[in-house]
Amino acid sequence: MKIPHQLQKLRNIETRINRNLFLVCAGVTLAAMIMSILEFFTRGAFPPVQIGFFYIVVLIIYSLHKEIVRWLGERKVERQGEYFVYGWVVMATILYLVNFLSKNYFSFSALGEKMPVLRDVSTITLEVLAVFISTRILKLLRIFLTKRKLLKHLKNNE
Repeated sequence: MKIPHQLQKLRNIETRINRNLFLVCAGVTLAAMIMSILEFFTRGAFPPVQIGFFYIVVLIIYSLHKEIVRWLGERKVERQGEYFVYGWVVMATILYLVNFLSKNYFSFSALGEKMPVLRDVSTITLEVLAVFISTRILKLLRIFLTKRKLLKHLKNNE
């Protein structure tokens, strides 16, 4: 089956946009991770990281756009978004391990105040996992609907 020229052109444009959105999301991810690591290891020398909401919205925009590109029928959509999930899970695990081995040294500031960084990193990590699972569900839905439509078409042509 030949793909109409306009649809192929739209796919190409959206695929390029998605590559750019990935780079933006990767940059924001890196900034959020570095800020969180600095807040954790300096024990309050930096103010609490407040990029969480902005970061999750950027991630959602990238993820939804990637799914739109898939729904347009682009089969070569790269699975780079998984790196965000792995990065946050690994980072959160390492920070918890370091804090555990240091007997909660990094849970408190130099002045003895409770630090929110582990809670904040955990929240972001769980939100990233939720975005990932949501996009997986959308992918499965697309596959289900496509196969259902194909089966219905085949049945009608018998």
